[in-house]
Amino acid sequence: MSNWDPSHQTDHEEKVVTKTKKKVKKPPLYKVLLHNDDFTTMEFVVQILMTVFHKKEEDATMIMLAVHMQGMGVAGVYTHEIAQEKVNRVMTEARNHDFPLLCTMEPE
Repeated sequence: MSNWDPSHQTDHEEKVVTKTKKKVKKPPLYKVLLHNDDFTTMEFVVQILMTVFHKKEEDATMIMLAVHMQGMGVAGVYTHEIAQEKVNRVMTEARNHDFPLLCTMEPE
């Protein structure tokens, strides 16, 4: 015979642990644009793309040609703070070399 007595049964509570994952929203990205002008040399634009944007010479040349042919080209896409820093650096370098190169940023 069994010694099981239902009156001695204890209630067991199940605890359910739920984890709430916070979705980290990706920061908005910005395109850094170089604008064509009639005075800034192609060589200087390639140099800027290589030094400021860390492009390989071949890629820098392709972007420079897009700027030259289409009036504007995308140098890179970054978070707001990095894009702003790149714009400022390009503008400073251009002024230091007496070029009117315009660099702007816009939301991607």
